[in-house]
Amino acid sequence: MAELAEQIREAMVRGDYAPNQRLVEADLCEQYQAGRATVRSALQELAADGLVEILRNKGARVRAIPLAEAVEITEVRMVLEGLAAGRAAERVTPAEAEELSGIGAAMREACARSELLRYSDLNAQLHRRIREISGHRTTAAIIERLGAQVVRHQFRLALQPGRPGVSLPQHERIIAAVVARDRAAAEAAMRSHLASVVEALRVAAEEPASTFP
Repeated sequence: MAELAEQIREAMVRGDYAPNQRLVEADLCEQYQAGRATVRSALQELAADGLVEILRNKGARVRAIPLAEAVEITEVRMVLEGLAAGRAAERVTPAEAEELSGIGAAMREACARSELLRYSDLNAQLHRRIREISGHRTTAAIIERLGAQVVRHQFRLALQPGRPGVSLPQHERIIAAVVARDRAAAEAAMRSHLASVVEALRVAAEEPASTFP
């Protein structure tokens, strides 16, 4: 059941399912070659994570996350990811430091070439590796659950013209602090970066369309 829930969660992150799209049990059974009880349990797990709504007599659908809620979720992530970055700075190995520097170099190249999709992928990779290096499994699990709820908003934000140019130096400061094994600087740099994301989401929330289409 947990494996099926993870497969459906990953499909949502990829954008395979649109907000408010119905999740028909029979279709999911066929798509994932799973029994109805397994599918139902997976949908219940995703509902507990805030990714799915189960409506009485109407079945399940992908939950649409309003931008105002995305702001609140990102504020929580700001604290947790700051903790993870600080822990990563304490634990990073020379090989991991080199890997993070390589991701930073690839992000600079993608930004210079205006390769927004590649930059977005590298952005996600950097945050994931910092969480992994931190070794703080509870924090990582909470961040991943929260991140799955707002990934559509963050993806749209990442594709805004000029956004990579704003976030690149922020990511470079995070990498530099982690590589230097400076816990306080790493935590501060990560919080500052996500505070910038929060502000960008707040600006978007003030626009007419408050929910990602």
